Amino acid sequence: MRLLVVEDDPHLARLVARGLREESYAVDTCESGEAAIAQTALNAYDAIVLDVMLPGMDGFEVLRTLRARGNAAPVLMLTARDAVADRIAGLDSGADDYLVKPFDFGELLARLRALLRRPDGLQPMRVEVADLIVDLQAHTAQRAGTAIPLTAKEYALLELFARNVGKVLSRSAIVAHVWDDNHDPFTNAVEVYINRLRAKIDRPPFAPLIHTRRGLGYVFSATPPA
Repeated sequence: MRLLVVEDDPHLARLVARGLREESYAVDTCESGEAAIAQTALNAYDAIVLDVMLPGMDGFEVLRTLRARGNAAPVLMLTARDAVADRIAGLDSGADDYLVKPFDFGELLARLRALLRRPDGLQPMRVEVADLIVDLQAHTAQRAGTAIPLTAKEYALLELFARNVGKVLSRSAIVAHVWDDNHDPFTNAVEVYINRLRAKIDRPPFAPLIHTRRGLGYVFSATPPA
């Protein structure tokens, strides 16, 4: 899942981004409301962590602008002010949740997980495809009862597949949700990680779950697509 963190405190932004990347999220950061508007025009984010007190355009104005432009990404607002009026203003502007600074990073993660379950209805935190089980909360996977060791990027790719069982995911869609702005679009990183993931979850004697649709992308399914 790809996230945008909008925070003008460079130290806090680095800490949050580093923690989220360690949890297998792809993360972009920016320090102003104007930059956030530009970033969201270029990239599709699965969720946005948005500070209220930003230089120039504040978080409320950023959020109103995003919603007016049809951007429906879940937004978790951060603020140093715990006034009820501020929380109401954020929610009325289109925020999905509110977190007061200083906050516990574990709570930030839990709130983001809750937001990421909402877009297509309440999604389960445990996805089963054939004999593969993906735990979206623990960030673990097992097949036929055996744990599968995964790197952060391998897990991020598997989670994207698990959230989109039976759907065709194009190469560009995979890049948009699993890699951040540091990704070089001219590399074959997607293919490399697809092959790595296949070597771990689709190795014999297991039936393949990742299927290639030539010219279209990949489908994650217990049965080959027609």
